[in-house]
Amino acid sequence: MDNGDLDGSGEDEFHGQRGRKYRPVLANDRAVLEMSSMDPGSSSSSYPNQPASVKTININAGANVGSDAKEGNSPRHAQANGMQGESKLELFGFDSLVNILGLKSMTGEQLQQPSSPRDGENISITVGQPRPAGPQLGTLMGVFIPCLQSILGIIYYIRFSWIVGMAGIAESLLLVTLCGSCTFLTSISLSAIATNGAMKGGGPYYLIGRALGPEVGVSIGLCFFLGNAVAGALYVLGAVETFLKAVPKAGIFGETITQVNGTAIAEPIHVISSHDMQIYGIVVTIILCFIVFGGVKIINRVAPAFLIPVLFSLACIFMGIFLARKDKPADGITGLSLETFKENWSSDYQKTDANGIPDANGSVTWGFNSLVGLFFPAVTGIMAGSNRSSSLKDTQQSIPVGTLAATLATSAMYLITVFLFGSVATRNKLLTDRLLTATIAWPFPSLIKIGIILSTLGAALQSLTGAPRLLAAIANDDILPVLNYFKTVDGSEPHLATLFTAFLCIGCVIIGNLDLITPTITMFFLLCYAGVNLSCFLLDLLDAPSWRPRWTFHHWSLSLFGALLCVVIMFLISWSFTVVSLALASLIYKYVSIKGKAGDWGDGFKSAYFQLALRSLRSLGASQVHPKNWYPIPLIFCRPWGKLPENVPCHPKLADFANCMKKKGRGMSLFVSILDGDYHECAEDAKTACRQLSTYIDYKNCEGVAEIVVAPNMSEGFRGIIQTMGLGNLKPNIVVMRYPEIWRRENLTEIPATFVGIINDCIVANKAVVIVKGLDEWPNEYQKQYGTIDLYWIVRDGGLMLLLSQLLLTKKSFESCKIQVFCIAEEDADAEVLKADVKKFLYDLRMQAEVFVITIKWDSTMDGGESQQDESYEAFTSAQRRISDYLAEMKATKRDDAPLMADGKPVVVNEKQVEKFLYTTLKLNSTMLKYSRMAAVVLVSLPPPPLNHPAYFYMEYMDLLLEKVPRILIVRGYRRDVVTLFT
Repeated sequence: MDNGDLDGSGEDEFHGQRGRKYRPVLANDRAVLEMSSMDPGSSSSSYPNQPASVKTININAGANVGSDAKEGNSPRHAQANGMQGESKLELFGFDSLVNILGLKSMTGEQLQQPSSPRDGENISITVGQPRPAGPQLGTLMGVFIPCLQSILGIIYYIRFSWIVGMAGIAESLLLVTLCGSCTFLTSISLSAIATNGAMKGGGPYYLIGRALGPEVGVSIGLCFFLGNAVAGALYVLGAVETFLKAVPKAGIFGETITQVNGTAIAEPIHVISSHDMQIYGIVVTIILCFIVFGGVKIINRVAPAFLIPVLFSLACIFMGIFLARKDKPADGITGLSLETFKENWSSDYQKTDANGIPDANGSVTWGFNSLVGLFFPAVTGIMAGSNRSSSLKDTQQSIPVGTLAATLATSAMYLITVFLFGSVATRNKLLTDRLLTATIAWPFPSLIKIGIILSTLGAALQSLTGAPRLLAAIANDDILPVLNYFKTVDGSEPHLATLFTAFLCIGCVIIGNLDLITPTITMFFLLCYAGVNLSCFLLDLLDAPSWRPRWTFHHWSLSLFGALLCVVIMFLISWSFTVVSLALASLIYKYVSIKGKAGDWGDGFKSAYFQLALRSLRSLGASQVHPKNWYPIPLIFCRPWGKLPENVPCHPKLADFANCMKKKGRGMSLFVSILDGDYHECAEDAKTACRQLSTYIDYKNCEGVAEIVVAPNMSEGFRGIIQTMGLGNLKPNIVVMRYPEIWRRENLTEIPATFVGIINDCIVANKAVVIVKGLDEWPNEYQKQYGTIDLYWIVRDGGLMLLLSQLLLTKKSFESCKIQVFCIAEEDADAEVLKADVKKFLYDLRMQAEVFVITIKWDSTMDGGESQQDESYEAFTSAQRRISDYLAEMKATKRDDAPLMADGKPVVVNEKQVEKFLYTTLKLNSTMLKYSRMAAVVLVSLPPPPLNHPAYFYMEYMDLLLEKVPRILIVRGYRRDVVTLFT
């Protein structure tokens, strides 16, 4: 059913008037109004009331429908939005806008739209006259002919006969097969990628960048741009050389050769001077640049004129070959002869001068590898069709069919031409007559020269047109800020990029030697083709759900072979040029990685990382990790006890401490925070907070992931986090949080119960706990610490405390510290035996530490005389007094026969046990103050919250334990070892 066939009236009217033509949707229709934010399950009856939160979607074209109707214009454009009647919109909300917002965004158009109806933004949807469609070309004119024009260039006309004479028929066939196979396999890969979705500007850069990532795409794209710019110079020099050959008198610095390899020849050879090539080449380049500056319309009008000379010249060449020796025979032209075929079958590599004329004392030595570099530009141009994807009727069909047809047709023509050239002229004629195609052409050789000039100029024009657009496409992606000068607005001409391309082309023209330019082009094009093949190989191998190309005749092995073939050809041509081109691409890649803006294009590497992560996660399994492979995965609890500075989503020192728990940065941290409230109301706030936290983590150079959880309160939120966060063996194993030093404040009375609940949740979930006191003074990587790292090893914790101390030593801030291990022993324990055992244990663990055994008398008497004990005793008496007051308050508020209530649950208080716990923490604190007052950091075992004790009591125990210790880590391990003695 069409959207325009729906009436905006009620359901009865809709069923009763199916046959009528309904009115268009207008801007003031209630169906056009956006639904207000409402709770799930709320009735749609609230819509007629139009609450204040209802927002209107502005339909620009629809607003003028009434006036258009008065003027006699058809209002049909107002129906383009597909707005349905109110009875439909009330159920589906924004689904009526899927044609405008949903489908366009899926095709890659970055529309600025609210992520939900609650964003409060007005959406303006302009519906007007449809844009005039561009030229919709088919497979023949849109892909096949452009590829044919680009492939059949100057190499075929003025170099191919010379290549056959130098390499012979056999090796020429091998040469064509090798190069043709490379482009054929690349065409298959190109067809697969190009039919996997809509394409934008940029041609191969767009394909490679979206498959291998922006860094690889930009590096290969810039190399391909250079290749196109240099190719323009190649075609210009080819046209100039043909012109000077046809009109020798036009040369200013020409010279004549009368001897070849020391033997006099009957007909002098006119040699074109490099200075003539430079002068005429610069002039032609400037003229072509003026045409390019005229815009794509002028180029499209001129381009068809280049097609007829190409077809006419090919016909004349083949007719001339078959009619040779019958129509004004020339010296060296034998006609199609078996004897000539046999003589030219084998290769005859010779030294030549700079112009390619055989010379025993020549400076240029030729071989098969160098001929590959010379010939390969003759098979390039397969990207010409994909570059015109916006002008094609059906890219999914035209690109693969047209590109492969052009590749196969030209390769077949090259193979046939090898036999014909090798059979029609002597080797000497093949090597000395650069314009053999014009010599044997029939019936108008002079027109052939004109056709060659026009075809090469057309190819040069295409290169000078495509290269600036490629550079502009790279600049428009906003990856490299240095390319911002070449940005263009949609639909405008890249004038600055064209000017830059012209300077590059003129610089190559000044070189003036065609044979020196072609290897450079070959490297850049081969690098691009290797990128296309690697892209298809990666996408085919990963086989992501989004990889659904319409072109099904492809396989990852073919793409891999094509990529390897490209690399092999590069090294065959010249290992030095290969190294230079790869080094250039690597430098661009490194520069983009450092200076480029991050972008996620859904490239294949991200898919590879994802699949690798999944396989690694499955290989880890669900069983416990061996202690040798144990890594700390800290869950950093960012919820502050108090307020943080403005615009800081996490305590600044938490990220520094998280980095201290990793060895050389290896590992992952999970930064989590809890947002109190209802999820439906706070979902957007949670997303914003998560983005802020992620940005802050990146700013602190901490490798971690940010998560924000919405929950009714902190306790419920943390309980959900500790149960569900992580996957398999990648779940967090250590909970890190700040000690709530401000818990005594009157407005923070909920902290004790929350803090104790978090510790109990960690114990139940079998998670280790690290609580940091003195976080504000925790050093960053530039604040060097001296002194000791003191460990008060009280209970067995699986070696976690020892491991943390070793990880601290790997950081620059603590590398100058030494570790001291204090073992707390009972009064009747053998201290020397315990010390020896601990030393042996640390030695086997490869840990350097000094061991002390401290014997403590656990009774209710105090040893006087030391100032540290006096200070601890004052805190002890204060804690006793506060606990007594708390107990008295609890007893005063309880009803008769009712149990004591604390933290919302009944408790049984054993006052003697409370007194014992206070004495225990007093003794430990006195010991730490005695031995570790000047330590860089102290680590002590975390006592679990006692059963049936109020949370307030536990906080008093902890405060007494940590009294006057400035920087301390309270550590509790879990039921497993994290260190091992064995290799």
